[in-house]
Amino acid sequence: MSIRAVIFDFGGVLVRTADAAGRRRWEERLGLARGELDRMVFASELSDRSMIGLATQRDIWRYIGARYGLDEETLHQLRRDFWAGDRLDEVLVQFMGELRPQYKTAILSNAWPGAREMFDERFGLGRVADLFVISSEEGVAKPDPRIYHIALDRLGVSPHEAVFVDDFAENVEGAQAVGMTGILFQSTDQVMAEVRRYLDDDLVTQS
Repeated sequence: MSIRAVIFDFGGVLVRTADAAGRRRWEERLGLARGELDRMVFASELSDRSMIGLATQRDIWRYIGARYGLDEETLHQLRRDFWAGDRLDEVLVQFMGELRPQYKTAILSNAWPGAREMFDERFGLGRVADLFVISSEEGVAKPDPRIYHIALDRLGVSPHEAVFVDDFAENVEGAQAVGMTGILFQSTDQVMAEVRRYLDDDLVTQS
């Protein structure tokens, strides 16, 4: 079967932390080990619940604020500094847009409630993606096979007609387990080269 769709993860692929200095400063201020603030935000039980829509981003930050005795203004500063180093990969986003209309494109993300508005309003990704599939809206998260099938069904493609890009090996393996072609993100150039190779190989096979 020919490739008809290319699906990208959001965090760690299209948007990445280019400068973690703000996070490190807050870890020093709060007496945390290096990387501990990231784990509290992204890898706590509350974060896991938020990923499937059972808690909100506000719940996570309130928990952190209560744990460290932060008032509202200080907590606001922490949130601002935590995200300040994140950058949109404009090169990869442009590449994603150039795949259309020959290929369908989508973003498949494990993300908290409110992510859809962030993807579209803050980052403008609606201009390059035909579809957003967000775990908190679906009640299921990668690498559960159900969320890959949700994306495939909405795109109207079979697993073997889709390429999937993610920065977590277990999520790539989850996509491969349902029959998709999986690419583990390591760099922008590497991902673009691998996507092009799969698409070129597919065109050669068809000719």
